[in-house]
Amino acid sequence: MRIIQSKSVVDQVDEILLERIREGTYPAGSRMPSESELSDELGVSRATVRTVLAKLATNGLIIRKQGNGTYINARVREVSAHSGNLWDLVELIESNGYKPSIQPLSIERKRATEKEAAVLAVEPGDELLSMCRLFLANGRPAILANNVTPLSLLREPIESIDGSLHIRDILQQYCHQRIGFAITDIRSGVISADTLRLLGGESGRTILELQVAFYTRDNLPLALGVNYFDDSFLRLSLVQAWN
Repeated sequence: MRIIQSKSVVDQVDEILLERIREGTYPAGSRMPSESELSDELGVSRATVRTVLAKLATNGLIIRKQGNGTYINARVREVSAHSGNLWDLVELIESNGYKPSIQPLSIERKRATEKEAAVLAVEPGDELLSMCRLFLANGRPAILANNVTPLSLLREPIESIDGSLHIRDILQQYCHQRIGFAITDIRSGVISADTLRLLGGESGRTILELQVAFYTRDNLPLALGVNYFDDSFLRLSLVQAWN
């Protein structure tokens, strides 16, 4: 495999190794190829490989053992699902031992509120694509997700959108945009009547609210998500590496 000079070499190597870790090419707990082996395979310098491995180690995805090589963190599924601020709802459900599925509730146009407009860099009243979806864990309602994205980003008919897809795939397939990073704000509040109707449980109980803003690598706002998370049976944990 050779690197194509369309973006920084470090970023490309980072993407390749991340994909291999996430797809299980390098299984959890296994030993990775050496720096020299990766350097030869990818056609890059050992310094580049060393830089990428240092980043992966900082994020907790790999463990470097002095004199014994580099290993994939045995808890890599938890780390990859919850590392930093990019919360993957599908992987979150999977990491709790459940089979995830997504049930679309509505996909429609709406006008941007002042708060939505501020996050998405549009004007209040501009048209947004609004999606309300229910994430299920073994068929049990677990997360109510509301996402809005500027309608101007949509490149395909709204009627063609498959609401059962991952938000990453929806933005890529229908808006031709890739998520570069996300910023998540976590808070708790009393469950609303509408959310209670969909998630069930006792009225008046508290519920976690995850507000996620998605951006491209170039800092273009892509979407704002407000997710209501039933933590009565799903565990939400954050794994962070300490230097």
